[in-house]
Amino acid sequence: MLIRIFRPLAASLLVLGMTIPAVAAQLSTDARGAIPHEVQQIVTIDYRAMQNSPTAMQLRNKLMPPELKQLEESLKNSGLNESKDVEILAFVSFRISATSEQTRTVGVAQGQYSLEDVYANLRKQKIKATLYRTNRIYPMGGGGSMVSFLDKTTMVFGSLDAVKSALDARDGMSRNLLTNNALMDAMKGVENEPLWSILDQKGTQTMVHTLLGEASAVADFEAVKKRLISSSYSMNFQNGVKFSLNIQTPDGFTSTTLSSLLNAAALYKKATGSAIEKQAMDATKIDSNGGLLTIYFAASDSQFNSLLGSPLFQSVVH
Repeated sequence: MLIRIFRPLAASLLVLGMTIPAVAAQLSTDARGAIPHEVQQIVTIDYRAMQNSPTAMQLRNKLMPPELKQLEESLKNSGLNESKDVEILAFVSFRISATSEQTRTVGVAQGQYSLEDVYANLRKQKIKATLYRTNRIYPMGGGGSMVSFLDKTTMVFGSLDAVKSALDARDGMSRNLLTNNALMDAMKGVENEPLWSILDQKGTQTMVHTLLGEASAVADFEAVKKRLISSSYSMNFQNGVKFSLNIQTPDGFTSTTLSSLLNAAALYKKATGSAIEKQAMDATKIDSNGGLLTIYFAASDSQFNSLLGSPLFQSVVH
């Protein structure tokens, strides 16, 4: 069960199972304002920490989902020095409307950019901007990705439609993350960690369904599923690897029921799973307090690296 938790993190946290300093990956107000309201998931990492680990980068190249790898390649092709200019990198999956299942992905990068140098380099390459209201949108090399600088510290990049959606959110043409109370609350518990992610209600439902596996077929889960609000998870790499997942529910009854279901699934996996699965279960604690359910996992660097190198883990993330 714990191994399945890591699947949404393949784009970021799975590449950082080394000795990485605990630098907080906080999104600025400007960055949050450029994230559309209908967020499905945000994954935020300290980009410099990742760049400082050659082993992490090598593992990252194997595990990063293709769509996010394309976004990052576009960032590299834009002419920026991503290893020096980018400090915080976030990938945001969002629905195009509250009633749609269609999603887009936009990247948000924070750092210290010399816009004068950037624009001079673009002019030198004869790359022209497309005006979107007062915003300038530039192509990022090949592949159709675009970039727009919000200011000297924040940029958004991705497909033209995704960038326009981010600019609409920033310019007040549509609602943004700052008005999404559920996810803003979820962010409070993890944003001071070096790596964190938040999911909306539908994303949380999908994740919990995956965690439960066969146990999700019981009637109790269908009752609990509708009452999940949001979730967040984070990782810290000081003195081993510590992973914490928080699932917000409206009351203690819901979180206690979900805790029972997850503990039952863990016991089943511990009884029937492989040695690496049993080891993961031994290192996992599931508890509830009020409306909050928490899953906590702790392991040494070597234990975590063994988990990452297992055939089972490789089959889950691919």
